[in-house]
Amino acid sequence: MPRPQSLARIVLSVTSVLATFFLVTAILGHSASAAAAEPTGDLYVATDGNDAWSGKLAAPNAGKTDGPVATVARAQQLVRELKKQEPNRDKPIVVLVRGGTYFLDKPIAFGPDDSGTEKAPVVYRAFGDERPVFSGGAVIKGWKVGGDGRWVVTLEDVKNGKWNFAQLFVNDQRRYRPRLPKQGYYKIAEQMQPSEHAKKQGHDQFGFAGEDLRADWANLGDVEVLAFHQWTASRMRPAEIDAAKHVVRFTGTTRGMTPWASFLKGHRVLVENVREALSEPGQWYLDRPTGQLTYIPRPGETPEKTVVIAPRIDRLVEIIGETKSHRWAEHLQFRGLTFAHTNWVCPPDGQSFPQAEINLDAAITAVGARQIVIDNCAVRNAGQYAMAFGTACRHNRIENCEMVDLGGGGIKIGYAGPGSWGGSHDVGNDPEGIVSHHTVRNCRIAHGGRLHSAAVGVWIGHSPHNTVEHNDIYDFYYTGLSVGWVWGYAPSKSHHNDIGFNHVYNLGQKILSDMGGIYTLGVSPGTTIHDNVFHDIYAFDYGGWGLYTDEGSTDIVMENNLVYRTKTGSFHQHYGKENRIQNNILAFSVQHQVQRTRTEPHTSFFFERNIVYWDNDSPALGSNWNDNNFRMDKNCYFNAAGRPIKFPGGLSFADWQQKRGQDKDSIVADPLFVDAAKGDFHLKPDSPALKLGFKPFDYSRAGRKTPVVLTKDLPPVPAAFVAE
Repeated sequence: MPRPQSLARIVLSVTSVLATFFLVTAILGHSASAAAAEPTGDLYVATDGNDAWSGKLAAPNAGKTDGPVATVARAQQLVRELKKQEPNRDKPIVVLVRGGTYFLDKPIAFGPDDSGTEKAPVVYRAFGDERPVFSGGAVIKGWKVGGDGRWVVTLEDVKNGKWNFAQLFVNDQRRYRPRLPKQGYYKIAEQMQPSEHAKKQGHDQFGFAGEDLRADWANLGDVEVLAFHQWTASRMRPAEIDAAKHVVRFTGTTRGMTPWASFLKGHRVLVENVREALSEPGQWYLDRPTGQLTYIPRPGETPEKTVVIAPRIDRLVEIIGETKSHRWAEHLQFRGLTFAHTNWVCPPDGQSFPQAEINLDAAITAVGARQIVIDNCAVRNAGQYAMAFGTACRHNRIENCEMVDLGGGGIKIGYAGPGSWGGSHDVGNDPEGIVSHHTVRNCRIAHGGRLHSAAVGVWIGHSPHNTVEHNDIYDFYYTGLSVGWVWGYAPSKSHHNDIGFNHVYNLGQKILSDMGGIYTLGVSPGTTIHDNVFHDIYAFDYGGWGLYTDEGSTDIVMENNLVYRTKTGSFHQHYGKENRIQNNILAFSVQHQVQRTRTEPHTSFFFERNIVYWDNDSPALGSNWNDNNFRMDKNCYFNAAGRPIKFPGGLSFADWQQKRGQDKDSIVADPLFVDAAKGDFHLKPDSPALKLGFKPFDYSRAGRKTPVVLTKDLPPVPAAFVAE
């Protein structure tokens, strides 16, 4: 028998062997698990790839003889070959894109030949948690720091007339050109009739005061005059400035001869891109004739630690089907990708559009596209809109996306910019041309209108059967959601749109007027605006509303919405027919709580089971209530400041009920919110509104259900036209 010491050594040896065995097994198991967890796809794209390689490896091999391809364009070619090899494929074709920045010199174009099928969609997605960025810009290098601390570089493509840009992004944050005045605004000193050059197309000149505008400014043709109308603004290029007569005439005209397209006396104006005004940290100026770019750094910025990007192209992705032959670009998916740095340069005749800036293009533009999914993607640092779905687009889905720092707006559904209406994709009366059945869900659409103040968060025009739900839409200078686009009672294609559970706020910001959290137009049966929260909507002049049924809005239901802190009214109807405004909480408007503008020989709306709550001297109902073609009942009104409530014509509530026959079963009573002053609008159990039939709704469900952060958490930079 072995001695005890030998037995101990044997036991220790066995224990050591077993421990080593389990350790190796654990390591191998972990490695196997890690390998199994690594994303697998049919093809790979990487910044260190090579378009001569197969694209079947996620990384270059040791000998650098094979690996991922370098561009999506090459991956598209390989996808087409794969589809030919596997015509009956019944699973997705997956292209995985590695992290890094891919600088584009032209848009990535997808057409019918790039399409997938219902069983085998073609998916372009990020590799695991990596975050690929497709940039339409170029990194500016070669800075020289002058004795005054300014950074200067000469860009040969600019000097040679091959490149121009009106935006600059420093460490992914927007920077602006110099503006005058440095704070506040100039005012139009004199309204003038259009010049002979205008040919009755629009307005092209106005009178200015003192030396607000100067004829001796450098590169006068590159100066831009931004004039604010009511709900729009025009960005114009000076053709000539008469210093003696104090008159500026522009190269182009506004869109029309109407008063709202005029340069009215007293309206605000500012001037951008004046070289002589370059003076503040964060400002920059591009001298096109010399190609010299000058940047005044902010504190702490150095050329070595700063990435400066200027945009070169307007679009990043085009998804274009053949609309006339009905060959769609379809069954494509984009997941986990970021699109950044798109260009926009003021056209030679300026930028002026009647409403919502929908003539602008978009970073991602689709026409004749169907069954497209854009999920977990970001669009940032854009010059125009983020996304647009035009002619013949249907059944597309945008989910879990972020659209932030936008020169224009978020998403357009119904119009995709140049070539969509009246262009190469105009299909006339072909019913297949109708845009419909889009879903925008769980997205953040924010910090928009940075160049184009009248752009909106989500715009739907001439398009039915769309769903916009659970989105956060905020920090715009005009409307949050716009649905319709027919003025009056003519037939409209916008119907059965579902706008629900959105959180929409911080609109207007005293820049433009005549706006709403939700803005509707035209006949729209089946359209519902429900379970949204709208708040902090402040116009410059008139018209900061929460719920806004404008011209011809008909058969729209607005219910279970919470609206608070607006300027002109929680609800306003200009004119329309038989809309139902019911079971809403409308609180804390400044000028009046509910507004009606035009009388008509039919029922304007039904206003029932709403809670109207405020704490100032404003009336409950403002503007025009001269006829009785509306129906109001079972509402709860309360002035929390204890002010007497007066109804139209100075009537008391009792007279309003008896003489006008309105609100017969309504009450004036405290609805008993938990704490309205602190934003808690839940009702206490003994609320008198409940006895009227008001049904409590959970307004906390509005907004994104699962917030995702896809872009850097940088402080938003207000537009250059925001007064300090």
